[in-house]
Amino acid sequence: MQIGANVSIRRIKTEADLAEGAAWLAKVEPRFAAILKLTGPLPLRLRDGGFTALLRAIVSQQISVAAAAGVWAKMEAARATDITTVAAMDVESLRACGLSRQKAAYALALAQAGVDFDALASQPTDAVIATLVRIKGIGVWTAEIYTKFSLGHADVMAAGDLALQEAARMMFELDARPSEKLLRQMAEPWSPWRSVAARALWSYYHVMKDREGIGA
Repeated sequence: MQIGANVSIRRIKTEADLAEGAAWLAKVEPRFAAILKLTGPLPLRLRDGGFTALLRAIVSQQISVAAAAGVWAKMEAARATDITTVAAMDVESLRACGLSRQKAAYALALAQAGVDFDALASQPTDAVIATLVRIKGIGVWTAEIYTKFSLGHADVMAAGDLALQEAARMMFELDARPSEKLLRQMAEPWSPWRSVAARALWSYYHVMKDREGIGA
């Protein structure tokens, strides 16, 4: 898949990139200037990409951090965290590592999807997300988080995230959390730095929840 491979992609690689995006957002939306004073410097939060990153996202779906860590440890012990090994396994052998039947099927689908992760890394945002959501078990949120943090794309919102929706509600003093569709519309003026906007909103969410005594 080479469609769009030559498109220039703005990426976040350093704290300086984040600072540039934050300064831009503060100019175009004064509410960002206000919340950035509360949050301080934003976290980079970059992580490794490839098959293992997406497999770990599948493992972590809808379970606690501790439970996910336990399952991942079993998978590591079984050497079931690389694409070649997983592709050769079956549902029952993956279930023996602690995965549910559904997640085992998702893991196999990912391993057998034939994604060229090296080539994917050079694709524009829409192409990356479109490729990933075709894989059973990978939804839009997971694809957007991968594109944002594993590939470093600078203009990804992940508007289906409930914490982002709640942070936007607080920032704009709305009566209710905006829907995913509405938050995407609200975020359009924040392009080409929507990944920085998301980091700012997540940081703001945690600041406000800590103030309310709810914690992270």
